Amino acid sequence: MPATIFGLPTHPLVVHAVVVLVPLACLLALASAVSPRFRQWARWATPITAVVGLALVPVATDSGEGLESRVGHSALIEKHSELADSLLPLMAVLALFVIVLTVLHRRGARGAATIAVAGLVGLASVATLVQVVRIGHSGANAVWHGTPAARSGGGDEG
Repeated sequence: MPATIFGLPTHPLVVHAVVVLVPLACLLALASAVSPRFRQWARWATPITAVVGLALVPVATDSGEGLESRVGHSALIEKHSELADSLLPLMAVLALFVIVLTVLHRRGARGAATIAVAGLVGLASVATLVQVVRIGHSGANAVWHGTPAARSGGGDEG
């Protein structure tokens, strides 16, 4: 994987895709778990978004490790890296449950199995969404901690 794209580090570019697609997948999955009508409407958007988000997670992780080797090690980067390592298994579980729920829905399955899978989709969605927020917060903290903007209260003077 290239360390830069058009002169910019690859990691922040890929991370922006992950930060959009993974929460979107979580929200679509959560809505699909709660509403069969939404599940029908979102049909393939939910599993496709979940699988694409899943595919981008290792790209973000790999590019982050490459960036870490270039910028140096710190406790904040280490915390961010440790949290980020948990996203791949969470997204894999979410994508799997979403696919199973989609298949059950397409086959017209109703009853306890569909309700159980929908519940698992809901739990996986919330857990993944919470973890994405934690990872993003730790990454932002690692980037901005100690900068003049952070010391002045955010640099949002307009």
